[in-house]
Amino acid sequence: MAKIQPLGDAVAENLRDGDFAAFEGFTHLIPHAAAHEAIRQGRRDLTLVRMTPDIVYDQMVGMGMAKKLVFSYVGNPGVGLLRRVRDAIENGWPNSLEIEEHSHAAMANAYEAGAAGQPIAVFRGYVGAELAEVNANIKSVTCPFTGEKLAAVRSVRPDVSFVHAQKANKKGDVLIEGIIGIQKEAVLAAGRAVVTVEEIVDNFDDVHPNACVLPSWAVTAVCVVPGGAHPSYTHGYYGRDNASYVAWDEISADRDRFKAWMLENVLDASPDDYADRVKSFRSAP
Repeated sequence: MAKIQPLGDAVAENLRDGDFAAFEGFTHLIPHAAAHEAIRQGRRDLTLVRMTPDIVYDQMVGMGMAKKLVFSYVGNPGVGLLRRVRDAIENGWPNSLEIEEHSHAAMANAYEAGAAGQPIAVFRGYVGAELAEVNANIKSVTCPFTGEKLAAVRSVRPDVSFVHAQKANKKGDVLIEGIIGIQKEAVLAAGRAVVTVEEIVDNFDDVHPNACVLPSWAVTAVCVVPGGAHPSYTHGYYGRDNASYVAWDEISADRDRFKAWMLENVLDASPDDYADRVKSFRSAP
C-alpha cells in the first residue's frame, strides 16, 4: 500500500542526490509543486528525464540541480525558449549541462520498455533522420525474424518518478483523467514513485471511461497537494495559467531576475503559499 504523507517527507525519503529522476506530465498534470519541494531541499547532480521539459525543468536547471537532461522536446510551450536551460548548455551557468535528445517516439517507447522491465526499446524510427549523428545512444538492431533494420534506445527506468493526478483513494490507488501522456509508464518504470493529488476520496465514483488508475502497489507515496500542477492545468479542477508561461520568458531571461523570482516564489515559499497562488488564479475573473 502506498504511504500517504506530506510532500516534504515524500521528497526527502525518495529523491536523492545523483538520482535519475522523472517529473512527468504532458500538457497538464505537470508536478510543479513536487519539483519546487525538490528545489527547496537542495537536491544536486540529478539526471532529469522528461518527454517535454518546460518551465519547471527550466527552474530546476537554473537552480543548479541537474547535470544531465534526457528529453525529446525542450521549450516553453507556445512561447519559445527555455532560457535557463540554454544558458546552462551554452555558458555553463550555474553549471554545465549534458543533454541527450530523442524523438517523441523513442522516449515513449523507452518509457514503455522501462515499465515492462526491458533493457532496451526497439521500434521503427529515425529513418532518414540525423539525430543519431549527435546522440550516441541511438542504435540500430536487425530483426532476427525479418531482417528489418530497427531503431533501438536504452529503456527509461528512473530511480524515482513524480507525477500529479486528480485523486487517490485511502489505499493509495490513483485516478488520472484527461490527457494521460506517459505518466503511467513513468511510474511503472521507476524504482520509487511519488504522486501528488488534488484530493483523497473514499472511492472512485462515476469514473470517466478513459481514466487511468495506478494501483497502490505501484506507488511509493501519495501526497495531497491541491493545485499541485499549477501553472499547468488539472482536468476537472483548474485551467492552464497561460499568463504565467508568458511571464516566465521575461523572468528567466535575466539571471538576477530569475534568482529573485525563485527566492520569493519557491525557496522562501511554503506549500501553503503555493496553494494560495492557485486559489487566487482560480478566483480571478
